[in-house]
Amino acid sequence: MAKEVEADTKGITVKKFDDMPEWYGQVVTKAQLADYSPVKGCMVIRPKGYALWQAIMDRFNQMLAEDGVENAYFPLFIPESFFKKEAEHAEGFTPEVAWIEKKEESGERLAIRPTSETIMYDSYSRWIRSWRDLPLKINQWCNIVRWEVQDVKLFLRSREFLWQEGHCVYETHEEANTETLHYLERYRQIAEEYLAVPTLFGKKTEREKFAGALVTYGIEGIMPDGKALQMGTSHDLGQNFANAFNITFQGRDEERQLPWQNSWGISTRMIGALVMTHADDKGLVLPPRVARNKLVIIPIIFKGKEHVHEEAKKLAHELAAFAPILDDREEYSAGWKYNKYELDGTPLRVEIGPRDIENHQVIVVRRDTGEKLTLKREGLAPAVAALLETIQADMFAKAKREMLARIVEVEDYAAFTRAIEEKQAILCGHCGGTDCENEIRSELAAKTRIIPFGDAGKPKPGEACIKCGEPAKYRVYFARAY
Repeated sequence: MAKEVEADTKGITVKKFDDMPEWYGQVVTKAQLADYSPVKGCMVIRPKGYALWQAIMDRFNQMLAEDGVENAYFPLFIPESFFKKEAEHAEGFTPEVAWIEKKEESGERLAIRPTSETIMYDSYSRWIRSWRDLPLKINQWCNIVRWEVQDVKLFLRSREFLWQEGHCVYETHEEANTETLHYLERYRQIAEEYLAVPTLFGKKTEREKFAGALVTYGIEGIMPDGKALQMGTSHDLGQNFANAFNITFQGRDEERQLPWQNSWGISTRMIGALVMTHADDKGLVLPPRVARNKLVIIPIIFKGKEHVHEEAKKLAHELAAFAPILDDREEYSAGWKYNKYELDGTPLRVEIGPRDIENHQVIVVRRDTGEKLTLKREGLAPAVAALLETIQADMFAKAKREMLARIVEVEDYAAFTRAIEEKQAILCGHCGGTDCENEIRSELAAKTRIIPFGDAGKPKPGEACIKCGEPAKYRVYFARAY
């Protein structure tokens, strides 16, 4: 047997539910997804972490192509006057904007983009002339800077982060709002069908909507510690930005008209949601659809049984469609390798030894459950494909059960307070008043997250606001948040 070699890092040294912040930081750094930066408030995304972001980008780009959205790129720097054109938007972002100290020759300051509505819509005002130019659907993948934090929470909150932002222009409000909701559904598909992270989706309250928008919609995850994580937003911008940036078009009636717009975005925060939802005390657990390497092959080598190496290579060829890792290094023991790939979150471990070769089989171990299975070599590839899909479905079902168990309904403020202190999310009636939201936020650090669509967001007969006792306007999820 191979001699045991000391790992570069120890495994996870704290349990998930004993100290979740420490646990989370260890999983992200020890699984080599990201690292802390010497620049305060920033992070380094390592290759394994960027591979996850690349997988999200690749899948979402496929969706964008289906939806007729094209990718483009706009400048990082935004003139101060552009913010002032849309006063509500500028006011909403003023505390977060980072400014370049050196001014333009004109004396105007430049901001580092906190979002790109203003710089993009200046171009739109020149590109759009007629109804024939609509709809205009553009997305960009870029970095964003918001000067709001000093202590970085890897993937969850940092001054600089990566995201995509879509910005579309339409002839009618009906078309704009329909597609605003469509991109929200696309985000749900990425989160639930690709990352296996369950979400709540609906409308933001007036207090929480995006600055300058008519309506903001969003998807939220409820993490294992009961905190909410905003995973994506989609905004019906109405005609506010079109009016501010003089975007007009000649309509079918040959009259000048203002178009309707939306914007929508997700970020590398999606990776944080994946980690918190699925990882365990051994490390990362990756859903198969997002994993770059869907399995690792570990040959079990005994002295005089070196032919196992050749069989492992054949096996890697047979399973090439799953981008397997073949770890046949002899300086590391099988046990060390098991721990390493459990920490890395590789969905399947495939073991092959002399006895397995004799019996025309392999041993397969699921990362999500630890279940050990014996599979025949004949027809192995289709069996592995089916098993990976089962793992994907099982991970989502488990995560959804656990998320729903963290949500409670309450009818009075005392019960509301207890639930928040017990790290639960809450669905309850609310009057819609900003004062009530602010009081709850001040007293309990709990915020409104999402007004669910359909009947779930409608108050029960006679239901009162959880805080002030006035008639409830809607039902909304409250939680502490990242």
